Amino acid sequence: MRCNVSAIIRFLTRTRGRNQFHITDILTYLYLGFSVIIMFGPVAWLIFSSFKSLGEINTFPPRLFPYQQDTVQVAGYDQPLPLFKVNMNGQTVQLAEISRLGIQSTMVDPKNPTQTFKVNIKDLTKVEHIVFSLDNYEQGITSFNFGAYLRNSIIVTVVATILTLIVNSMAAFALSKYKFKGSTTIFLIMIATLMVPTTVILVPEFLIITKLHWNNTLTGVIIPTIATPTGMFLLRQYMLTLPDELIDAARVDGASEWRIFAQIIIPLSGPALAVLTIFSVMWRWNDFLWPLVVLTHNKLFTLQVGLASFQGELNVQWNLILAMTVLTLIPVSLIFAFLQRSITTGIATTGMK
Repeated sequence: MRCNVSAIIRFLTRTRGRNQFHITDILTYLYLGFSVIIMFGPVAWLIFSSFKSLGEINTFPPRLFPYQQDTVQVAGYDQPLPLFKVNMNGQTVQLAEISRLGIQSTMVDPKNPTQTFKVNIKDLTKVEHIVFSLDNYEQGITSFNFGAYLRNSIIVTVVATILTLIVNSMAAFALSKYKFKGSTTIFLIMIATLMVPTTVILVPEFLIITKLHWNNTLTGVIIPTIATPTGMFLLRQYMLTLPDELIDAARVDGASEWRIFAQIIIPLSGPALAVLTIFSVMWRWNDFLWPLVVLTHNKLFTLQVGLASFQGELNVQWNLILAMTVLTLIPVSLIFAFLQRSITTGIATTGMK
């Protein structure tokens, strides 16, 4: 482990010049540092903000870390009072705030509760420290049916991903390894559907599932999403790289088309299937519009639809939304980390840039 860390440090500190920085080294590090901030800055902001209170989120200017104001228990008062720093007679003292009226704040010395002061709020500075509190996560989980929403999201994502892999791999196999009249036309028509916005087909899809009585069912959420032109294109381009001699040899040995598909094509298409798995999990897990249209029963909501319950007409609970958003990112991140080795290979061999 120590050797790996030292190797990483040597790699990151390499320079073009000998024992000194070249101008290209400086420009490279500036570019890489700026790219890291652009890519991971919003993610870091989301994670840190998920620990903030609603008041801290609305604080201006905004701060990266979650701060919490210190409080003190003062004799004669039931609730702890917030602490402030006040400059009095050239000295900075800590006073507790009793009440606030307009621009005047009534303060008390915690060490001498009988003495109160009138201070302008402009002269007050909060006594704060960084606190990573889990209150937002606990309140978010308990304030809505998190368990049911999580279960629905897992069912939709897992089932839809499995069906997506099956349907798209079968279509890709047919369009890449079978030569029949109209195959190119069919392929072009399927690719052309990528230019059709989702909102255009939203109403026809809803009318179809209504005729099938799939409203307010997870089936109505899953089935219309399993056939994707992107998935078919990705798998077809990968399967074109597989040698036809393998299929011909299997046919000579008496293998059926289903056996060729299951025992030759699918195992060899592992990298492309891994990429499509990641895409499908991201699509289905983060899908909001279609489940919102299909589902009206609260018990069938997915996590993304359930998060909308924290947003009212007059009040938006951003602290709970951010905390639950972080939780919803964990499964996708785990899937991505598990299948990341196959991403480069899969994309590089499918013709995608």
